[in-house]
Amino acid sequence: MTEPRSLADALDWARQRIDPLDARVLLCHVAAISHATLRGFGERPLQERAWQHFEALVLRRATGQPVAYLTGLREFYSRVFRVGSGVLIPRPETEQLVGAALDMVSGRDGIHVLDLGTGSGVVAITLGLELGRRAKSVVAVDRSATALGYASLNAGALGAAVDFRLGDWFEGLEDLSFDLIVANPPYVADADPHLARGDLRFEPVQALAAGADGLDAIRDIVAGAGARLLDGAALLIEHGHDQAAEVRRLLAAAGFDMVRSVRDLAGIERVTMGRWCVDDVRRRAVD
Repeated sequence: MTEPRSLADALDWARQRIDPLDARVLLCHVAAISHATLRGFGERPLQERAWQHFEALVLRRATGQPVAYLTGLREFYSRVFRVGSGVLIPRPETEQLVGAALDMVSGRDGIHVLDLGTGSGVVAITLGLELGRRAKSVVAVDRSATALGYASLNAGALGAAVDFRLGDWFEGLEDLSFDLIVANPPYVADADPHLARGDLRFEPVQALAAGADGLDAIRDIVAGAGARLLDGAALLIEHGHDQAAEVRRLLAAAGFDMVRSVRDLAGIERVTMGRWCVDDVRRRAVD
């Protein structure tokens, strides 16, 4: 194909091959313009180098590669984060985890936060920035060195103070304890057919799948959290659309009280939480 004469020509060409919204996102990224500029000044020429880049991205998107990997960017909680192959793409649903966590520590200061399976760092960084001086410390753990590389890059770019550690869940934390533990672990069943469809085909399976029922990672987190939680601290876990009841049962069985789930904007129970009361746990052990 010959070089398009304008932004509008490039957009029309791309719309024949990929989703129109994806086409707009990729064109704005390549041309370094806003969506408003694209709408209002479609007659502007697209330089040859930019066209070649755009064409390559469109063809890659046509094979199913995620837009976030193609642009290297993803918005989360009104901030832009770097992402790439080897790290899970942040989802809008995970903003519910952040919001619920902030509600749990509302009005408190000197908060010690732990983010398990931090990935690109969006949850830990967002909590650190939203809490500001109220956060005494923010620690984030992931078993992927690639993910921690993105997380460190994002923290530096956004000015967040986060202590990133390489490990599997509670590994490498020495004797640290926390007022708030949050986790967006893998929760898809190993045999779920969705893993072979859409964007999920390109994301790291270890960040998505967790056993026959998708709950292996959540079980590990619930089992280990009590030893890391201060009295009155909270554990919040993001999970699948049909897992809330079982996660509530796991938390209650482990000794958590005030166990409840919160719904996302689609009305789905997406985050389940519980409070850790040391006196209650000791009393149950005696009884």
